[in-house]
Amino acid sequence: MEFYQDFKLGILGGGQLGRMLIQSAVDLNLYVCTLDPDKEAPCAKIAHEFILGDPTDYETVYKFGKDKDLITIEIENVNADALQALANEGKKIFPQPSCIKTIQDKRLQKQFYRNNSIPTADFELINDIDELSKFPHLFPAFQKLGKSGYDGRGVQQLNSVSDLSKAMDGPSLIEKQVDFEKEISVIVARNIKGEKEHFPVTEMIFHPVHNLVEYLMAPAQITEAQKKEAVEIAEKVIESLGMVGLLAVEMFLTKEGKILVNEAAPRPHNSGHQTIEANFTSQYEQLLRAILGLPLGSTKQLKPAAMVNLLGADGYSGLAKYEGLNDVLGIEGVHIHLYGKKITKPFRKMGHITILDDEISGLKQKADLVKERFRVIA
Repeated sequence: MEFYQDFKLGILGGGQLGRMLIQSAVDLNLYVCTLDPDKEAPCAKIAHEFILGDPTDYETVYKFGKDKDLITIEIENVNADALQALANEGKKIFPQPSCIKTIQDKRLQKQFYRNNSIPTADFELINDIDELSKFPHLFPAFQKLGKSGYDGRGVQQLNSVSDLSKAMDGPSLIEKQVDFEKEISVIVARNIKGEKEHFPVTEMIFHPVHNLVEYLMAPAQITEAQKKEAVEIAEKVIESLGMVGLLAVEMFLTKEGKILVNEAAPRPHNSGHQTIEANFTSQYEQLLRAILGLPLGSTKQLKPAAMVNLLGADGYSGLAKYEGLNDVLGIEGVHIHLYGKKITKPFRKMGHITILDDEISGLKQKADLVKERFRVIA
């Protein structure tokens, strides 16, 4: 693909992922336009054009895309039908609308894994709350809404049929709870030519209550055979989708040593933030390379890395204040990314900190210090 001085890249969504994507796009001198419903979105002040609008609305997305040379996403909750209409008219949309449609509905996504022999937890599709009781063999389980779930929302843990009063109504799936040893992620890129590159496997540690990634370690502390299997699975997912772009595949490593796909995201991902400092090519630059038809970059990791999510402290809402900034920036190998969100509230993603060290043990010590000393308050 040829791109030129006024080549217009459109990004649906104006959050922190879009913000970091713009920071990479600047290096390629791309003219970037973003669409988001929040006038204070992280992209609002750094995009060349910021359009206030709903990326789930057909007409808004269609109008936004008409004058763009290429359109991508930083969140999958977008109107894929409008993107398909634009693609039918010759607009370049990556990831392709069909891939977005498959992934944005967890029911379609899980069925896709089953149809393509991709290992995943046992599940059943249900249309309403009354059908949950038909599958007692799947308990303890998680119920997941087909659509509208994000960052832990739209997910309900159900330990037994006696928990059905907690269930959500509407089209969803019930998935057998996996007894896992670790949660891991592989980010893989595939360009227009079908060439692929994967980043090293990362290990994710989730907040025990709020189902958000609290911090991660890269590379994951698993066996070489397990790393190889995880990469092969991630590459099979993106190949089976036929997708061009960047795909993050979250997986469970079970206590029996099996690897099962949990879910995928067709965009930059929280589990790849550390690649900005830790790898030759960041996930954001790699996405641009993939969708522009450029050679994919080396994903070799320069040093072991950790990433700590900066979440709004519990009990604080209002204008964000950063407590402990001097302390953490005095630690060797620490790099901070603040997302430009004015208002903090409990457990809102406000930024992240990347930590580099020669040894995994050093990373863990520094990550503990960061979590102890830095808080986002109001």
